[in-house]
Amino acid sequence: MSEHVARNVFGRRRRANSEQKRDRRYTVAVNTDEDANLQARAVVAGVTVPRFLVESAMNAHIETSTERKQAIAELFSVSRTLGTVANNVNQLARFANTEGAFPAEAEAVVAEYRQLVGRIDETIRRLAGA
Repeated sequence: MSEHVARNVFGRRRRANSEQKRDRRYTVAVNTDEDANLQARAVVAGVTVPRFLVESAMNAHIETSTERKQAIAELFSVSRTLGTVANNVNQLARFANTEGAFPAEAEAVVAEYRQLVGRIDETIRRLAGA
């Protein structure tokens, strides 16, 4: 089977025609190394560089470095807050051991803890791409 026939069976190098007019155009400047990398990745994918760029950008499973940095910043924020909550729990435990009773304010600390755990879970899901 020739490469041309195989390409027609398994897909096109170009994107299929669209019912809507494609009237938006973006210009992307790259250096020589970036160009070589893009061309090599497009060849491996069996598509043109413009199609490779569009499909890569439209893929919901792709994570940008900006999104990753935001998720990491969120984890650092949660980590700092979790340290504060841990300090509050230590104070509550000290009070409970000294007084023999658990204070009513403990419910607020538990609620804050549960909220933080939810933020941690959500951020980890974002980082994992789930």
